[in-house]
Amino acid sequence: MKILVLNGPNLGRLDLRDSKVYGDLDFAGLKADIIAAGKELGFECDVRQSDSEVELISWLHEAADSNTPVVFNPAAFTHYSYAIRDAADMVKAPLIEVHLSNPMSREEFRHTSVISGVADGTIAGFGADSYRLALIGLASRLK
Repeated sequence: MKILVLNGPNLGRLDLRDSKVYGDLDFAGLKADIIAAGKELGFECDVRQSDSEVELISWLHEAADSNTPVVFNPAAFTHYSYAIRDAADMVKAPLIEVHLSNPMSREEFRHTSVISGVADGTIAGFGADSYRLALIGLASRLK
């Protein structure tokens, strides 16, 4: 089964970000880990990253139209993009929100997620393992 794993702004530059918050992986390493974790669960993970709100919305529309499950790290768009929220709401297959860090332990503006209300679940704070946990959650929901 195909799974879309979508990543928002600045995640393509993990190697330049604060490793205490985001870990030591670069995006290529994170992508490889996600693909390997997906294979273990019988998933084909199509891992994508964009800094563009428009492109992320387009990919969510693609998932909605094809009934494809989604693991989604909206990154900074988490906190304010109602356009992305509306696109995520159109996805009727399971959609799991993921964050490398725990937004609730960070700056106050990160404490609000406009995505959580339309996601089937949210996993945050486990670094790259957040994606693995999201894939396990998807496998469970899809049984």
